[in-house]
Amino acid sequence: MTTYTITLQNCAFFARHGVHDEEEFLGQRFFVDAELDVVAGEALKSDSIDDTVNYGIAFTVIEGIVTGKRRYLIEALALDIAKGLCDTFPQVRRAKITVRKPNAPVPGVLDFVQVSVEHFA
Repeated sequence: MTTYTITLQNCAFFARHGVHDEEEFLGQRFFVDAELDVVAGEALKSDSIDDTVNYGIAFTVIEGIVTGKRRYLIEALALDIAKGLCDTFPQVRRAKITVRKPNAPVPGVLDFVQVSVEHFA
């Protein structure tokens, strides 16, 4: 069995996730990385986008989840993205999703808070 990995790096979205009311009211940018382990099937032989994970559709799935309903935890958001990608693309066997939140409300200076979740289909 042949597998390959597809990575979508640093996808940016404006959304309203977080525990605090002001995070919902103001919103902020979130950044998502998706690392997808894919069973090749016929894709590498057929050289056809119909046999693989279409990057554009994958991005749209991520966007719909990130800009959809509010989640209090970016961990929950990452898991929902992973499950959504696995549900959309049955050839994905593992989805590792990383969500970065640059403006996390912490009492200090930092570049961002980041959470990674792995989901196995």
